[in-house]
Amino acid sequence: MRNRLTVILLLAGVSLAAQGQSASNSPPLPPPGQLIDLGEWRLHLNCQGKAAPSQPVVLLEAGAGDFSVDWSLVQPAVARFARVCSYDRAGSGWSDLGPRPRTMHQIVWELHTLLDKAGVKPPFVLVGHSYGGWLVRLYASMYPEVAAGMVLVEAGADNPRRLLPDGKVVHASDLAKGAPIPAVKTSGPLRESDIPPRILSLIEAGVRDAGPHANDPPRDKLPAAAQRMREWTLSQVKHAASNDNPFEAEELAAMFAERSKKENLLGDMPLIVLSRGISEGEGPKAQANEEEHKRDQASLVSLSRRGKQVVALRSGHHIPLDEPDLVVAAIRDVLAASRK
Repeated sequence: MRNRLTVILLLAGVSLAAQGQSASNSPPLPPPGQLIDLGEWRLHLNCQGKAAPSQPVVLLEAGAGDFSVDWSLVQPAVARFARVCSYDRAGSGWSDLGPRPRTMHQIVWELHTLLDKAGVKPPFVLVGHSYGGWLVRLYASMYPEVAAGMVLVEAGADNPRRLLPDGKVVHASDLAKGAPIPAVKTSGPLRESDIPPRILSLIEAGVRDAGPHANDPPRDKLPAAAQRMREWTLSQVKHAASNDNPFEAEELAAMFAERSKKENLLGDMPLIVLSRGISEGEGPKAQANEEEHKRDQASLVSLSRRGKQVVALRSGHHIPLDEPDLVVAAIRDVLAASRK
């Protein structure tokens, strides 16, 4: 779904001369956190727990297509011993659409600006699930002075596989063309009225299919309110329009090249890599993919000289839903290590 809608937006040549946000259906629930104005668009930030002067704040970065409510089984437990914040990337959940293209650099800048405007002070322990793993790694690279520790939960690989429309499987680095990554944009958020009607109709048809499947297992483990918000969010045009990053291959290739030059990019930063213990798929091809996934996960440990791996034996890709207590324990351990 994400790739199909991204292609639609790219073909549309959507205008960037946007000033403000278009009206849309209202969310079914009020935001549990704050809507912070970044200038011409607002992002939702939900912080819980009490801040301690000697302890970093925990930041939760969700996977692709997910947002703050997907941490509903983790965040309240972490809030018992730390200040912990989740948020909705632009276009997701309660947040407005932001400028495009939605490069990872743009997203990381928006998160950093969001925290600054909200008065959330570093240092931070960065927790990233799946796609969010790349984002927290990039955050630590762009703002190394604020990162005190990291938890990578089934995080994206250094050089992940990508399925092409013709069925061929390649690695992300094979798709990079050396194009420059656009500078971060501080104004001009996209609005739905900028999307041509024909393209908008295609997107609307796509999101109508997505909504009913928003809480397919294992997301049916989420609280009822979170499920309700997910169903609404995945049915919105803005959610699909926020997944437009034609420079992803270039960004991943740059991260891969940086890692090739220096293995311990995070130095001595406390790091825990949480990896699934239940394989996904069946048959020889799935088994080969799983072996590559295991190697990729193990290689992430050496991002730090203090890195270690924990395998979630009862989990597939969605460890925050299958074994949230394991994620909470990893965050606690990294917090403790960061204070030493």
